[in-house]
Amino acid sequence: MKKTIYPIIAVLILVSLFFVQRYQNSEISEENIKIASKSNYSLSRADFIPNSNNQIIHHKSYSLSYNEQHEQAEWTVHVLRPSDIKRAEYKRPYFEIDDMVSTGAASWRNYKNSGYDRGHLVPAGDRRGSLEDYEETFLTSNISPQRHDFNSGIWNRLEQKVRYYAQKEDGIYVITGSILENNLESIGSENVSVPKRFYKILYKSSNGKKSMLAFLIPHQETSQSIYDFVVSVDSIEQLTGTDFFSQLPDNLEEDLERATNRSGW
Repeated sequence: MKKTIYPIIAVLILVSLFFVQRYQNSEISEENIKIASKSNYSLSRADFIPNSNNQIIHHKSYSLSYNEQHEQAEWTVHVLRPSDIKRAEYKRPYFEIDDMVSTGAASWRNYKNSGYDRGHLVPAGDRRGSLEDYEETFLTSNISPQRHDFNSGIWNRLEQKVRYYAQKEDGIYVITGSILENNLESIGSENVSVPKRFYKILYKSSNGKKSMLAFLIPHQETSQSIYDFVVSVDSIEQLTGTDFFSQLPDNLEEDLERATNRSGW
């Protein structure tokens, strides 16, 4: 009898520890977004968190919604300010599994010898304000499989342009994600999906004028201008099923989300 009771006790302890850790992670997540909402800046990350049927996690400097089926974030959210963009040359850390994902984030090992880069959604270059923020972008919940010629090509050019926009403003709101659909190619033992299209949505409020700019880019090498891939936010909503910027007044949201021009940017 004693021999059988010890394994049962051990299992109960492990299960208890799991739920305690899960509760603590939830508390940390909620505290992070509360802190963000108290920002002294005019724009806060908490302002426009999109809807999601998946787990939303609030890290210190960005938020994400983790799609377990595709083993990656369906979207990430961060506010980018000039103070986040520094020339500090931090040592590039190893990727770490995000232990705040309750279902278990995919391992970085899925990408090994896959032929795909570990493509950041929130770029490390957007989080150079502190070493802690920079290292936080190297969580596996913040990466998606990307072709190297795409990651280092047009996607990199788009990221640089976003930083250019941010340096002109007090802050811009950045939503990044991919079109996660059925029957995608996958990599690794955990079947991490390889998206066919990636997007970025930008929002700013400058001198009382609000505007959005969205990009939807095929996952392939191209020498085309990033502006060839400007689309409406509405079109990305239709593809993803995500309702962006629902916190805005309906009339304003409709006007901004149907726009496809880059006037004011």
